[in-house]
Amino acid sequence: MQRTKQIAIILTDTLQCIGLQSMLTDYFESVEVAVFPSFAVFMAEGNEQFDYYFTDSATFVLNTGFFLPRKSKTVLLIQEIADNDSIHSLSIHSSPETIIKQLRIIFTSESSNPLPADTGKELSIREKDVLHLIVKGSTNKEIADKLNISLNTVLTHRKNITTKLGIKTVSGLTYYALMNGFLSADDIDI
Repeated sequence: MQRTKQIAIILTDTLQCIGLQSMLTDYFESVEVAVFPSFAVFMAEGNEQFDYYFTDSATFVLNTGFFLPRKSKTVLLIQEIADNDSIHSLSIHSSPETIIKQLRIIFTSESSNPLPADTGKELSIREKDVLHLIVKGSTNKEIADKLNISLNTVLTHRKNITTKLGIKTVSGLTYYALMNGFLSADDIDI
């Protein structure tokens, strides 16, 4: 017999909460869903019994101290379609079929940490520096100036980062940087 999955949805958007809760209960057996309208309410009601935490980027960034240790159990609802299946995220603009498929992958994942870092391809120190500046919104020219390297070197580092991680978008890179502790909430303007 399959153990019931305990799921927390922490979203301020009521329609997203209702829609996600409906998809989870309609398409998946053995799930128990609790909905929280804010992180404060979630913390006040207890938070350790959940197998998965569904939230948005803003809530994640403002509460990285809670979510980072639980990154393998955290699923972000994002605006754009993710370009990397190994990141626990759901695009709110995907079709219902795609969302259900992604949820099945998340729930059946055997990996304890499905993030791209598991590929065994570590970023160099300089690539981490470049990544940090990318997610802070710096242009290639600004990165070159700040790190005292050529524009071509910046482009090479960006290419290496996207190749190693399999992530092509700035939002995806930001999520990766947050989930792996390369960036803190204080570094990002929301």
